[in-house]
Amino acid sequence: MSDKINYNALLHPDKNGYYGEFGGAFIPEMLYPNVQELKKKYLSITSTKRFKTAFDKLLKDFAGRPTPLFYAENLSRQYGTNIYLKREDLCHTGAHKINNTIGQILLAEALGKKRIIAETGAGQHGVATATVCALKGLECIVYMGEKDIERQAPNVARMQMLGATVVPAVSGSKTLKDATNEAIRDWINHPEDTYYIIGSVVGPHPYPDMVARFQSVISKEIKSQLKKVTGNELPTHVIACVGGGSNAAGAFYHFIKEKKVKLLAVEAAGCGVTSGMSAATTQLGSTGILHGSMSLLMQTADGQVVEPHSISAGLDYPGIGPLHANLYRSKRATFLSATDAEALEAAFHLAKTEGIIPALETAHALAILKNEKFKKDDVVVICLSGRGDKDLATYMKHL
Repeated sequence: MSDKINYNALLHPDKNGYYGEFGGAFIPEMLYPNVQELKKKYLSITSTKRFKTAFDKLLKDFAGRPTPLFYAENLSRQYGTNIYLKREDLCHTGAHKINNTIGQILLAEALGKKRIIAETGAGQHGVATATVCALKGLECIVYMGEKDIERQAPNVARMQMLGATVVPAVSGSKTLKDATNEAIRDWINHPEDTYYIIGSVVGPHPYPDMVARFQSVISKEIKSQLKKVTGNELPTHVIACVGGGSNAAGAFYHFIKEKKVKLLAVEAAGCGVTSGMSAATTQLGSTGILHGSMSLLMQTADGQVVEPHSISAGLDYPGIGPLHANLYRSKRATFLSATDAEALEAAFHLAKTEGIIPALETAHALAILKNEKFKKDDVVVICLSGRGDKDLATYMKHL
């Protein structure tokens, strides 16, 4: 790894919210006061002893942290190395998303907000948002693409049971991008009493930094857990799937400055990177502005967003968070991709090999194992970002 890389700039944005050339806050005038309020207050609020105590207590007693670091003995034997699975699927609500929503609901409380909105693709962020809103007695509105509502029906039912109003996005591809558009429109119309809990490391500054900080508990735990079982807190590889990229940001966070740790991010290739039905942003994208920040996104020559495709609703997004765009551009992380078919194969393989049914998003990270070359002494950590209950309808079609 080159010594010319500014590792601090990779981990933290500058005062204007930029990771290198990516980031910033490109927002409508109506949202300027909201975003400025967050920008001025999020670090001071989240650094207080009161906030940290409440956050840590809810992570432990409500979300069920720390999550286990599981040695996958059968996978390790097959690939001739040491593979550990960071079991975010065992978090309350079934994915890493709860880490971020706990942090943001406490922040919303501190700011005096009474109405919460969110966007969701696979539904896990929507469920996590609905969960913390129920816990705190706050109104919750979740925007979800009409297509995703159909393919993630169990999560829609969970949100509704938790008291959330699920609003379908019926424009465009009717997926995550369109749900995000609708959530931003809502925020513009209700700027004073509404807090927008963004689910990934996307959006205007300070959201990418804020979400990464809340999710960094994943890599913090990995370090301490590896130290106990191997005597060394550093793995040789960390692998995570990437759509917007919150689970990857969390899994990478405390290793970004560790030059010896290889960071592997896996995007959704859909039907193939060059098929015209893909969500492999780093392979197909160029610099542009989407949902409030400058990053890499899939777009036409005249700047129109290209509709993405992935079998996994959580990776079905035409962009990538600015933190990840900078990791890609600087070559600090290696970005790979897996197709729908490869993800399905990897999901069934994990289920039959280790007795774990992963989310389709997570399966993309698992899919690259067969193509990578590992040494027998390597320590490979895969962020198992979510469980596969929500994807059973899709899996059943391929049994």
